[in-house]
Amino acid sequence: MQRNVVHEGMAQKEENTRFFISGAAITLWNILIYFSSPCSSKWQESIFGETLNYNQLKAEELIGENRLIGRLGLLATMAVLFTARFTLAAPPVLGLPINCQVGVDCYIQNFVDHDHGPGWRDYTCGSLSYDGHNGTDFGVADLVTMKAGVDVLAASAGTVIAVRDGEPDISVRQRGRNALAGKDAGNSVRLRHSDGWETQYGHMKRGSITVRAGQKVESGTVLGQVGLSGNTEFPHVDFTVRHLGRPVDPFAPAQQDCGGSEKALWDPTLVKTLSYRPTGLLIAGFSPELPRREQVDAGDYSATKLALDASSIVFWVVMFGLQEGDILEVRLSNTRGHVLASKRKKVDSNKAIAFAFVGKRNTDGVWPTGTYTGRVILYRGAYMVIDEGRSIAVH
Repeated sequence: MQRNVVHEGMAQKEENTRFFISGAAITLWNILIYFSSPCSSKWQESIFGETLNYNQLKAEELIGENRLIGRLGLLATMAVLFTARFTLAAPPVLGLPINCQVGVDCYIQNFVDHDHGPGWRDYTCGSLSYDGHNGTDFGVADLVTMKAGVDVLAASAGTVIAVRDGEPDISVRQRGRNALAGKDAGNSVRLRHSDGWETQYGHMKRGSITVRAGQKVESGTVLGQVGLSGNTEFPHVDFTVRHLGRPVDPFAPAQQDCGGSEKALWDPTLVKTLSYRPTGLLIAGFSPELPRREQVDAGDYSATKLALDASSIVFWVVMFGLQEGDILEVRLSNTRGHVLASKRKKVDSNKAIAFAFVGKRNTDGVWPTGTYTGRVILYRGAYMVIDEGRSIAVH
């Protein structure tokens, strides 16, 4: 089936090319018609510098007739060429630009901004974007995952036209914006596809890029790995699509405002995989102390058990896409299921990323042996949009 689709696409493009060439030939012919009559234009009248007296009435009729034929021909041909131009500019069919399971071990944190003012809206009119964002951010859970290596893939066949490497994998919160020196995309690769289409892959890991300028690649070719370079605070690949230099949202390519419905640029087999997820749980775990976000990202709390004399037991969570008015509840329970600590609060503003935790100090010297559980629940109006739990052994 895929082979037939490719052959049909090639045949269609060959037909469109013949259509375009034919239209160009027709254009030239009609221009000649328009200007070729001895008395068909002011241009020729100015050259000869005289008024036609012989059969002047018929000459004027001929002028009008030739001009009408020429103009109609030009208009018709312009329509032909316009249609051929936009048929030839068919966009590439895009595969995933990252080797992961979206919604399982990676996620989309930000989409293209469709708001024309100082605010932001993603293509569904949701809040998963930020002002002026032109790409789609595919993120991984933490730095541990990033360091283990997550491949960035060519979304479509093309030619490498630009490569940058050597930028450190450091959050912009630590490095500072001025140190970027304009290299906001960090380590990145740009590909040129057919008919003026381009894709760019930003914030990649230093030293991971495997391609060079001028190299031809196929869809799925490994370009490098997800990193933390450039103007970013979390490990991800910023995937940007452009046509004739203009950013295009792969989820809504012809849509300027949000809320429309149209065919995306993604391979149809990815529709379910890339279904819109406005909110989700990224990672969750336990720590023996008051957790810090930097330590969570670095994987310092990845242990599967805690010591009996741990100073505290803390359950922490990292989520994305919280909305103003949501109700967040986080709980920690002991080996018998009794709640040791809980927190419930109303979300005061939209949050791209939210970090929350709840815990209890060790007041008895030793924790009872067994399994402790944590649970996070997020309510949105009458709906429960997150309800997940984690457990850890204490012994």
